[in-house]
Amino acid sequence: MTMPKTTRRQFLGSTAALGALTVAPAWTGAVVAQEGGQKVLRVRQDGDNAILDPAYMVGGTEVEAQKQCLPFLAEYVEKDGSFSWRPTMFVTKLELRDPTHIDFELTPDLKWSNGYGTLSAEDVKYSYERMKDGDWAGYFEALDSVEVTGELTGTIVLKQAFAPFFMVTLCHGPGAIVCKQATEDAGGQFTIDFPAICGPYTYTYTPGQRVVFDTNPEWTGPKPEFDKVIATVITEVKASELAFDAGELDCTELGSDTLARYTQSMPEGTAVTTAGQLQYMWMGMNTDHPKLKDIRVRQAIQRAVDVDSILAGAYSDTTAEMHGIICPGLLGHREETGYDYDPAKARALLDEAGVSGLELTLRTLNNQERMLTAQIIQANLAAVGITVKVLPLDSGPFWEMGQESKGDTWKDLELWIMRYGTTPDPYEATQWFVSDQVGIWNWERWTDEEYDRLYQEGIAETDEAKRRDIYVRMQEIMENTGAYVWINHEPESYAHIDQIEINAAPSGELNYRRFKQV
Repeated sequence: MTMPKTTRRQFLGSTAALGALTVAPAWTGAVVAQEGGQKVLRVRQDGDNAILDPAYMVGGTEVEAQKQCLPFLAEYVEKDGSFSWRPTMFVTKLELRDPTHIDFELTPDLKWSNGYGTLSAEDVKYSYERMKDGDWAGYFEALDSVEVTGELTGTIVLKQAFAPFFMVTLCHGPGAIVCKQATEDAGGQFTIDFPAICGPYTYTYTPGQRVVFDTNPEWTGPKPEFDKVIATVITEVKASELAFDAGELDCTELGSDTLARYTQSMPEGTAVTTAGQLQYMWMGMNTDHPKLKDIRVRQAIQRAVDVDSILAGAYSDTTAEMHGIICPGLLGHREETGYDYDPAKARALLDEAGVSGLELTLRTLNNQERMLTAQIIQANLAAVGITVKVLPLDSGPFWEMGQESKGDTWKDLELWIMRYGTTPDPYEATQWFVSDQVGIWNWERWTDEEYDRLYQEGIAETDEAKRRDIYVRMQEIMENTGAYVWINHEPESYAHIDQIEINAAPSGELNYRRFKQV
């Protein structure tokens, strides 16, 4: 590959000035990078990893790291636009014996690093049962226990039939298996380093700079296509796009404006892969905050925001409008909301509540689409007499701000723009808003007994029509709190050199060990 004369430091330092330009690729006929005879994959990471422990992680790039360094029993497989699952290289058997029993047999002689022996059924039992007490416990709501029947064999026992357990739990980040002894030696939890790895890559992390995945010399399973993966921390999508255009990255997420441009005219040597629209973005409101306790104020804000303007102005009309947390194509997806853009009604509700001169702070991740969204909301609310201060944040403080365990910022939260990714079953998205999640991921801080009951019923229900009705009703309950302005379902699209085939989960996380050279 012919590299540009500009260094990475000089190049990324210039992106603020170049951000408004359309930059043509500085290279054509792209080939896979080589470094000392090794095949190297160069990708973008959108922020620092804070917690690699599956039980307490934030998600996103932390899941990407887990996929390279920890065992999983099942993995996603995509065909003709639909996702299903299959056993991974870590098992020789993974079978649903009956609706509540899943039998597994691990691949023998897979070593943990740091002298912790080989992967065992005890590690599976420890990993899954500890998840029930972690921040991602909802993924294991259906789990009763894991029975160990041999060094490499065991049975996952469910409390009740739950078909999505494979897709929702075993394939996704919370399905990662940790080394029991190494985790216990680390104090029962870990953060920015894996106490032991068992996978095709090792993990080296330089905060604020990059993650390097090198070939694991102790790995005895199938070798990955690439000898090394370098994931450079680039928080701004626009800067990452420019680095890709300059030939400094092999793969990057695309912003909506660039996706629209590429759709019209694909650059030479480039391909685009879209993982799907299993993302849902909304503006949330803290129902406990004194300024927002009156539901009429929240309802006024719902009606004051022009979502169509956001879809056009911030997302170049490349995203689907959102009507609830269940994404398009999933059971329970709604086609309309119970409120409309109506500034006159918004002003009337504020008058009814006796509120004037209201000032609020809107917090958002500091990236182009979110900032444009925030500015449109700011203008919309100003039109009904609400003054909004937009507060952009980097990913670290943003993802901690609503968690009581991370400090007192949650007490000051008023408005924020939030996006979650999900899996191909409606159950996953609904778990974050039950009463037990207040102070963890339910930052809107409302509770509802009917919602909690329906959540449990949705797990157990096998009739598709009844299950659909459950999830539609749960979204109605959420909307009726007035705490949500539904915005969009954003596709997770990646530009990459056409010499590679990428692998992404339906929620967008990349799995580098499954990338292929073509």
